[in-house]
Amino acid sequence: MSPRRNSPRRKSGRKAAAGPPDEDALMLRITGGQRRETGPDGEYVTRRIPGSAATKVYRCPGCAQEIPTGMPHVVAWRPYGDGGDRRHWHSSCWERRSHRSPRAPRY
Repeated sequence: MSPRRNSPRRKSGRKAAAGPPDEDALMLRITGGQRRETGPDGEYVTRRIPGSAATKVYRCPGCAQEIPTGMPHVVAWRPYGDGGDRRHWHSSCWERRSHRSPRAPRY
């Protein structure tokens, strides 16, 4: 006797009706992973950098610590600038930026 399945193998002959397309997912596909985020400190465009693409060392403005090569992180900049304000953040520092103030660098 074969083991019992707790769920059916297939749904009935039709596919489940898909809801409206997700605008964020569509925008991520079009812009190559960029997304707009609005927070208490204004509007930013962000891009998540995977560890395999992180080839340089950066200093996080949130904690003033280095982001080593190979560590996934976030790049953020103002949407209507020239890109000179691009900053590389630890992912956790970016998510918590509204809860703490920028720290002075320790050199």
